[in-house]
This record gives sequence, structure tokens and C-alpha cells, in this order.
Amino acid sequence: MSRPEDPQREETSARMHQAAQDFAQRSGLRRDESGRLDVLSAVGGWRGVAESLLPGLVFLVCVVVVGELSVALTASLAVAAVFTLVRLARRQPATQAFAGLVGVGICALFARVGGEALDYYVWGFVTNAVGVVVLGLSAAAGWPLLGVVYGYIRGEGTDWHLQTARRAAYQRANALLIAMFAARLAVQLPLFLARDVAALGITRLVMGAPLYAAVLWLAWLWSRPRPVPPAG
Repeated sequence: MSRPEDPQREETSARMHQAAQDFAQRSGLRRDESGRLDVLSAVGGWRGVAESLLPGLVFLVCVVVVGELSVALTASLAVAAVFTLVRLARRQPATQAFAGLVGVGICALFARVGGEALDYYVWGFVTNAVGVVVLGLSAAAGWPLLGVVYGYIRGEGTDWHLQTARRAAYQRANALLIAMFAARLAVQLPLFLARDVAALGITRLVMGAPLYAAVLWLAWLWSRPRPVPPAG
């Protein structure tokens, strides 16, 4: 005689599945036509890469060449605002551009309050530390966030959590993303403490969207399902 399912467990499972689906959809990650992870889409396409890199690049160039914090902050904010206005004028989704504008605004606020160009990069340390903590907590809870997203994209839903091998694969992928955030802190904090604005700015650009895209791609490959060998 089969044992009846626990209604509470079924309800919890349904809620977990829905929460995972909603989180994955908001992540912006998806597969391309060949079934592989669309890495370029993950960073907003080439425009998204430009939106994430150019404000910081303009800020750094102005600081090094002009040497005026006010000019650098104004130029950086202007570039982020232009990207947002262009998207609005073309009636395109402006969520990422708005997020970039808000991020640049927070960085500018830190620099304005601190009074130094180095303070422009403080917010980045905060976001990277939050990334380490949040991803680490999700791994400790047995629900690595990157696994939640990749599982949804691959059509596994939350079934991967019931399989030891798949759960371990997504824990490894999640750990790779944690390592990226930790590496940013390990490399950039010493430059901040050494007060090397130029080196910190260049490192922040290199370890920004390009590194993020590369890590997502490696994590996707590392966590792909392994073919089951034939019996015998």
C-alpha cells in the first residue's frame, strides 16, 4: 500500500519551485538557440558591457588626466545618464541602464562624501562582500543560488536538488562564482589601501563584466550533466 503524500511537504516543494523559477527569471540568464548559456545576454549584450565599463573608464581617465574629482564625477554620471536616456528614447528596456545609473550615483556619492577619488570604489567592495556572503549562505543551506538559476535554465527545475551528483555539481559552480567575488576583494583591497587609484581603476574594469561573463561560462560548463554510461 502506497504511503499518502504529505500535503505540507507538497506545498513547501511547490513554493520552493515557484521561488526558484521567479529568481531564475529575474536573473536575466538564458540559453541561446543552440542550448548553451547566452553569456553575452547575461551581461546585457555589447551595450550592457559598454554601460557597465564606460562610466568607470571615463571617471578613471578624468581623474588621471584632469585631476579634478568634480569633473570626473560629473563626466561619469553624464555617461551613465546618456545610456539611460538613449534606451528610453528608443523605448527599449532600461532596467540595466537605470541600475547602472544608480550604481554610478552611489559611487559618486561615496566619493563626494569622502572627498577622494579612491572613495568612488568603496561601493564595489560592499557589493562583492555581499555576493560572497549571500552565495555562501545559499551553499550552506544546500540551495546554491547559481544552481537554482542554471537548474531552471536547463529545464531541471528543482529536481537537481534530489540528486547527489547534480547538487554537488551546482555547489562547485556556485563556489566558482564565490571565488570570483573573493578574488576581486583580495586583489583590489590592497590597491585601495596602497592608494593607487590608477591600478585600482584598471583592475576594477578588467575584473568587472568581462570576468563575470567568463566565470558564468566556466560554471555552466563545469556543472553540465554528465552522460550516463551504458550498462555493462
